[in-house]
Amino acid sequence: MASVLDSVNQRTQLVGKNRLELLLFRLDGEQIYGLNVFKVREVIQCPKLTAMPKLKAGVKGVAHIRGSAIPVLDLSSAMGRGAIDDAAMQDSFVIVTEYNQQVLGFLVNKVERIINTNWEEIHPPPRGAGKDNYLTAVTELDGNLVEILDVEKILAEVAPRSEEVDPNLVEQVRESQSQSQHVLVVDDSVVARKQLERCLTGLGVEVTLKNNGKEALDYLIGLAESGQSIADAFLMIISDIEMPEMDGYTLTASIRADDRMKGAYVMLHTSLSGMFNQAMVDKVGANDFLAKFQPDELASRVKQRLEQLGAS
Repeated sequence: MASVLDSVNQRTQLVGKNRLELLLFRLDGEQIYGLNVFKVREVIQCPKLTAMPKLKAGVKGVAHIRGSAIPVLDLSSAMGRGAIDDAAMQDSFVIVTEYNQQVLGFLVNKVERIINTNWEEIHPPPRGAGKDNYLTAVTELDGNLVEILDVEKILAEVAPRSEEVDPNLVEQVRESQSQSQHVLVVDDSVVARKQLERCLTGLGVEVTLKNNGKEALDYLIGLAESGQSIADAFLMIISDIEMPEMDGYTLTASIRADDRMKGAYVMLHTSLSGMFNQAMVDKVGANDFLAKFQPDELASRVKQRLEQLGAS
Protein backbone atom coordinates (compact mmCIF):
# COMPACT_ATOMS: atom_id res chain seq x y z
CA MET A 1 0.00 0.00 0.00
CA ALA A 2 2.85 2.39 0.82
CA SER A 3 4.31 2.02 -2.68
CA VAL A 4 0.89 2.75 -4.23
CA LEU A 5 0.48 5.89 -2.12
CA ASP A 6 4.00 6.98 -3.01
CA SER A 7 3.17 6.53 -6.69
CA VAL A 8 -0.01 8.60 -6.35
CA ASN A 9 1.90 11.33 -4.55
CA GLN A 10 4.68 11.33 -7.15
CA ARG A 11 2.21 11.69 -10.02
CA THR A 12 0.08 14.36 -8.32
CA GLN A 13 3.16 16.53 -7.79
CA LEU A 14 2.93 17.30 -11.53
CA VAL A 15 -0.72 18.34 -11.31
CA GLY A 16 -1.43 22.02 -11.80
CA LYS A 17 2.18 22.69 -12.78
CA ASN A 18 1.62 22.19 -16.50
CA ARG A 19 4.12 19.34 -16.58
CA LEU A 20 4.00 15.82 -17.97
CA GLU A 21 6.12 12.74 -18.47
CA LEU A 22 6.40 11.18 -21.92
CA LEU A 23 7.38 7.62 -22.76
CA LEU A 24 9.36 7.79 -26.00
CA PHE A 25 9.32 4.97 -28.55
CA ARG A 26 9.92 4.19 -32.24
CA LEU A 27 8.08 2.23 -34.88
CA ASP A 28 9.87 1.08 -38.04
CA GLY A 29 12.06 4.14 -38.58
CA GLU A 30 13.99 6.91 -36.88
CA GLN A 31 10.93 8.98 -36.00
CA ILE A 32 10.39 9.29 -32.23
CA TYR A 33 6.86 9.12 -30.80
CA GLY A 34 5.53 9.90 -27.34
CA LEU A 35 2.78 8.73 -24.97
CA ASN A 36 1.81 10.29 -21.65
CA VAL A 37 3.17 8.09 -18.85
CA PHE A 38 -0.14 8.50 -16.98
CA LYS A 39 -1.67 6.20 -19.61
CA VAL A 40 1.05 3.54 -19.39
CA ARG A 41 0.73 0.60 -17.03
CA GLU A 42 3.93 -1.18 -18.00
CA VAL A 43 6.31 -1.95 -20.87
CA ILE A 44 7.23 -5.56 -21.63
CA GLN A 45 9.11 -7.54 -24.24
CA CYS A 46 6.53 -8.77 -26.73
CA PRO A 47 5.10 -12.03 -25.37
CA LYS A 48 3.60 -14.79 -27.48
CA LEU A 49 0.39 -13.51 -29.00
CA THR A 50 -2.68 -15.67 -29.44
CA ALA A 51 -4.65 -15.27 -32.65
CA MET A 52 -8.36 -14.90 -32.04
CA PRO A 53 -11.31 -14.96 -34.46
CA LYS A 54 -12.94 -11.68 -35.49
CA LEU A 55 -10.15 -9.44 -34.22
CA LYS A 56 -10.43 -5.74 -35.07
CA ALA A 57 -8.27 -4.45 -37.93
CA GLY A 58 -4.73 -3.76 -36.76
CA VAL A 59 -4.99 -6.00 -33.69
CA LYS A 60 -2.10 -8.44 -33.88
CA GLY A 61 -3.42 -10.84 -31.28
CA VAL A 62 -4.11 -11.24 -27.58
CA ALA A 63 -1.43 -11.27 -24.88
CA HIS A 64 -1.99 -13.05 -21.59
CA ILE A 65 -0.45 -10.70 -19.02
CA ARG A 66 -0.85 -11.09 -15.26
CA GLY A 67 -3.96 -13.21 -15.64
CA SER A 68 -5.67 -10.89 -18.14
CA ALA A 69 -6.19 -11.28 -21.88
CA ILE A 70 -5.13 -7.97 -23.44
CA PRO A 71 -5.59 -7.15 -27.14
CA VAL A 72 -2.36 -5.94 -28.74
CA LEU A 73 -2.63 -3.32 -31.46
CA ASP A 74 0.12 -3.09 -34.09
CA LEU A 75 0.49 0.68 -33.88
CA SER A 76 2.36 0.94 -37.16
CA SER A 77 -0.35 -0.97 -38.99
CA ALA A 78 -3.14 1.03 -37.33
CA MET A 79 -1.51 4.22 -38.64
CA GLY A 80 -1.52 2.90 -42.20
CA ARG A 81 2.15 1.96 -42.26
CA GLY A 82 3.61 -1.50 -42.74
CA ALA A 83 2.79 -4.07 -40.08
CA ILE A 84 5.54 -5.47 -37.88
CA ASP A 85 6.43 -8.81 -39.44
CA ASP A 86 6.53 -12.04 -37.46
CA ALA A 87 10.34 -12.25 -37.60
CA ALA A 88 10.66 -8.89 -35.80
CA MET A 89 8.10 -9.73 -33.11
CA GLN A 90 10.57 -11.28 -30.68
CA ASP A 91 12.60 -8.04 -30.62
CA SER A 92 9.53 -5.81 -30.29
CA PHE A 93 7.86 -4.37 -27.20
CA VAL A 94 4.31 -4.00 -25.93
CA ILE A 95 3.32 -0.81 -24.14
CA VAL A 96 0.38 -1.78 -21.91
CA THR A 97 -1.92 1.24 -21.64
CA GLU A 98 -5.27 2.20 -20.21
CA TYR A 99 -7.41 4.42 -22.45
CA ASN A 100 -11.09 5.22 -22.06
CA GLN A 101 -11.44 2.54 -19.36
CA GLN A 102 -9.95 -0.07 -21.70
CA VAL A 103 -6.65 -1.88 -21.26
CA LEU A 104 -4.81 -2.19 -24.56
CA GLY A 105 -1.30 -3.13 -25.65
CA PHE A 106 0.56 -1.12 -28.31
CA LEU A 107 3.09 -3.14 -30.29
CA VAL A 108 6.14 -1.00 -31.11
CA ASN A 109 9.62 -1.68 -32.44
CA LYS A 110 11.68 0.04 -29.78
CA VAL A 111 11.14 1.81 -26.46
CA GLU A 112 13.52 4.66 -25.68
CA ARG A 113 13.09 6.35 -22.28
CA ILE A 114 10.87 8.60 -20.17
CA ILE A 115 11.33 12.36 -20.22
CA ASN A 116 9.85 15.00 -17.93
CA THR A 117 8.81 18.12 -19.81
CA ASN A 118 6.41 21.07 -19.74
CA TRP A 119 3.15 21.37 -21.66
CA GLU A 120 4.38 24.80 -22.80
CA GLU A 121 6.98 22.92 -24.82
CA ILE A 122 4.28 20.79 -26.47
CA HIS A 123 2.80 22.41 -29.58
CA PRO A 124 -0.06 21.67 -32.01
CA PRO A 125 0.95 19.83 -35.20
CA PRO A 126 2.33 21.96 -38.04
CA ARG A 127 -0.41 23.45 -40.20
CA GLY A 128 0.89 21.62 -43.25
CA ALA A 129 0.47 18.22 -41.57
CA GLY A 130 -3.01 17.79 -43.08
CA LYS A 131 -6.16 16.22 -41.65
CA ASP A 132 -5.14 12.62 -42.30
CA ASN A 133 -2.22 12.56 -39.86
CA TYR A 134 -2.36 10.90 -36.45
CA LEU A 135 -0.69 13.71 -34.51
CA THR A 136 -2.23 15.58 -31.64
CA ALA A 137 0.94 17.50 -30.74
CA VAL A 138 4.70 17.75 -31.30
CA THR A 139 7.73 18.71 -29.26
CA GLU A 140 11.48 18.84 -29.75
CA LEU A 141 14.13 16.78 -28.00
CA ASP A 142 17.85 17.16 -28.67
CA GLY A 143 17.09 18.71 -32.04
CA ASN A 144 14.71 15.90 -33.05
CA LEU A 145 10.96 16.17 -33.55
CA VAL A 146 8.85 14.04 -31.19
CA GLU A 147 5.36 13.24 -32.47
CA ILE A 148 2.65 12.76 -29.84
CA LEU A 149 -0.08 10.54 -31.24
CA ASP A 150 -3.80 11.25 -31.29
CA VAL A 151 -4.74 7.91 -29.76
CA GLU A 152 -8.45 8.86 -29.75
CA LYS A 153 -8.31 9.06 -33.55
CA ILE A 154 -6.51 5.72 -33.89
CA LEU A 155 -8.94 3.94 -31.57
CA ALA A 156 -11.96 5.56 -33.25
CA GLU A 157 -10.84 4.08 -36.57
CA VAL A 158 -9.72 0.67 -35.29
CA ALA A 159 -12.47 0.09 -32.71
CA PRO A 160 -15.25 2.67 -33.17
CA ARG A 161 -17.70 3.05 -30.29
CA SER A 162 -21.31 4.12 -30.41
CA GLU A 163 -21.96 7.84 -30.05
CA GLU A 164 -25.74 7.43 -29.72
CA VAL A 165 -27.49 8.79 -26.64
CA ASP A 166 -30.53 7.06 -25.19
CA PRO A 167 -33.51 8.89 -26.79
CA ASN A 168 -35.36 9.02 -23.46
CA LEU A 169 -32.36 10.72 -21.88
CA VAL A 170 -32.15 13.21 -24.75
CA GLU A 171 -35.80 14.11 -24.20
CA GLN A 172 -35.27 14.52 -20.45
CA VAL A 173 -32.31 16.84 -20.95
CA ARG A 174 -34.17 18.95 -23.49
CA GLU A 175 -37.17 19.23 -21.16
CA SER A 176 -34.89 20.29 -18.28
CA GLN A 177 -33.76 23.41 -20.13
CA SER A 178 -35.88 26.43 -19.30
CA GLN A 179 -33.51 28.59 -21.36
CA SER A 180 -30.73 28.17 -23.91
CA GLN A 181 -27.58 26.63 -22.42
CA HIS A 182 -23.97 27.02 -23.54
CA VAL A 183 -21.05 24.63 -22.97
CA LEU A 184 -17.37 25.33 -23.61
CA VAL A 185 -15.49 22.25 -24.87
CA VAL A 186 -11.68 22.22 -24.68
CA ASP A 187 -9.81 19.32 -26.34
CA ASP A 188 -6.83 19.04 -28.68
CA SER A 189 -8.15 15.90 -30.40
CA VAL A 190 -10.31 16.62 -33.45
CA VAL A 191 -12.11 13.31 -32.91
CA ALA A 192 -12.86 14.03 -29.25
CA ARG A 193 -14.09 17.56 -29.99
CA LYS A 194 -16.46 16.32 -32.68
CA GLN A 195 -17.77 13.54 -30.43
CA LEU A 196 -18.59 16.02 -27.69
CA GLU A 197 -20.04 18.55 -30.10
CA ARG A 198 -22.38 16.00 -31.70
CA CYS A 199 -23.54 14.71 -28.32
CA LEU A 200 -24.15 18.15 -26.80
CA THR A 201 -25.86 19.70 -29.81
CA GLY A 202 -28.10 16.64 -29.90
CA LEU A 203 -29.14 17.59 -26.36
CA GLY A 204 -30.08 21.07 -27.55
CA VAL A 205 -27.01 22.73 -26.04
CA GLU A 206 -24.97 25.44 -27.78
CA VAL A 207 -21.26 24.52 -28.01
CA THR A 208 -18.06 26.55 -28.33
CA LEU A 209 -14.91 24.58 -29.19
CA LYS A 210 -11.33 25.42 -28.21
CA ASN A 211 -8.20 23.42 -29.07
CA ASN A 212 -6.19 23.66 -25.84
CA GLY A 213 -6.10 25.17 -22.38
CA LYS A 214 -4.25 28.33 -23.35
CA GLU A 215 -6.69 29.08 -26.16
CA ALA A 216 -9.61 28.49 -23.80
CA LEU A 217 -8.15 30.61 -21.00
CA ASP A 218 -7.46 33.51 -23.37
CA TYR A 219 -11.06 33.24 -24.59
CA LEU A 220 -12.46 33.23 -21.05
CA ILE A 221 -10.28 36.17 -19.99
CA GLY A 222 -11.56 38.11 -22.99
CA LEU A 223 -15.16 37.42 -21.97
CA ALA A 224 -14.45 38.38 -18.36
CA GLU A 225 -12.78 41.62 -19.41
CA SER A 226 -15.88 42.49 -21.44
CA GLY A 227 -17.93 42.23 -18.26
CA GLN A 228 -19.49 38.78 -18.75
CA SER A 229 -19.91 36.42 -15.82
CA ILE A 230 -18.20 33.17 -16.79
CA ALA A 231 -20.25 31.18 -14.29
CA ASP A 232 -23.46 32.51 -15.84
CA ALA A 233 -22.27 32.29 -19.45
CA PHE A 234 -21.61 28.53 -19.43
CA LEU A 235 -23.59 25.63 -18.07
CA MET A 236 -20.21 23.92 -17.77
CA ILE A 237 -16.69 23.93 -19.12
CA ILE A 238 -15.68 20.45 -20.32
CA SER A 239 -11.91 20.14 -20.60
CA ASP A 240 -9.53 17.41 -21.66
CA ILE A 241 -6.46 16.99 -19.47
CA GLU A 242 -3.68 16.31 -21.99
CA MET A 243 -3.31 19.33 -24.27
CA PRO A 244 -0.39 21.22 -25.83
CA GLU A 245 0.65 24.58 -24.39
CA MET A 246 -1.62 24.31 -21.33
CA ASP A 247 -3.15 21.17 -19.83
CA GLY A 248 -6.60 20.83 -18.30
CA TYR A 249 -5.29 20.83 -14.74
CA THR A 250 -3.54 24.15 -15.24
CA LEU A 251 -6.58 25.58 -17.02
CA THR A 252 -8.80 24.58 -14.08
CA ALA A 253 -6.35 25.98 -11.52
CA SER A 254 -6.16 29.25 -13.51
CA ILE A 255 -9.96 29.52 -13.58
CA ARG A 256 -10.13 28.97 -9.82
CA ALA A 257 -7.43 31.60 -9.22
CA ASP A 258 -9.33 34.34 -11.12
CA ASP A 259 -12.11 35.99 -9.09
CA ARG A 260 -13.98 36.80 -12.32
CA MET A 261 -14.41 33.15 -13.28
CA LYS A 262 -13.71 30.98 -10.24
CA GLY A 263 -17.41 30.13 -9.89
CA ALA A 264 -17.49 28.38 -13.27
CA TYR A 265 -18.44 24.69 -13.30
CA VAL A 266 -15.52 22.63 -14.68
CA MET A 267 -15.67 18.96 -15.63
CA LEU A 268 -12.47 17.22 -16.67
CA HIS A 269 -13.09 14.75 -19.49
CA THR A 270 -10.21 12.50 -20.39
CA SER A 271 -9.07 9.11 -21.62
CA LEU A 272 -6.74 9.02 -18.62
CA SER A 273 -8.16 6.48 -16.21
CA GLY A 274 -7.05 4.79 -13.06
CA MET A 275 -6.72 5.61 -9.39
CA PHE A 276 -4.94 8.95 -9.75
CA ASN A 277 -7.87 10.89 -11.17
CA GLN A 278 -9.81 11.82 -8.04
CA ALA A 279 -6.69 13.09 -6.30
CA MET A 280 -5.91 15.23 -9.33
CA VAL A 281 -9.46 16.57 -9.65
CA ASP A 282 -9.53 17.50 -5.96
CA LYS A 283 -6.13 19.16 -6.11
CA VAL A 284 -6.98 21.60 -8.91
CA GLY A 285 -10.56 22.22 -7.78
CA ALA A 286 -12.55 20.73 -10.68
CA ASN A 287 -16.22 20.07 -9.99
CA ASP A 288 -16.42 16.71 -11.73
CA PHE A 289 -14.57 14.08 -13.74
CA LEU A 290 -15.77 11.87 -16.59
CA ALA A 291 -13.81 9.23 -18.48
CA LYS A 292 -14.04 9.39 -22.30
CA PHE A 293 -16.26 8.75 -24.17
CA GLN A 294 -19.59 7.79 -22.62
CA PRO A 295 -22.46 9.56 -24.39
CA ASP A 296 -25.20 8.47 -21.98
CA GLU A 297 -23.09 9.35 -18.96
CA LEU A 298 -22.21 12.74 -20.44
CA ALA A 299 -25.91 13.42 -21.07
CA SER A 300 -26.67 12.38 -17.48
CA ARG A 301 -24.07 14.82 -16.14
CA VAL A 302 -25.60 17.61 -18.22
CA LYS A 303 -29.04 16.71 -16.83
CA GLN A 304 -27.69 16.69 -13.26
CA ARG A 305 -26.12 20.10 -13.78
CA LEU A 306 -29.39 21.51 -15.14
CA GLU A 307 -31.26 20.08 -12.14
CA GLN A 308 -28.65 21.54 -9.82
CA LEU A 309 -29.16 25.01 -11.31
CA GLY A 310 -32.94 24.61 -11.18
CA ALA A 311 -32.82 23.77 -7.48
CA SER A 312 -30.54 26.70 -6.57
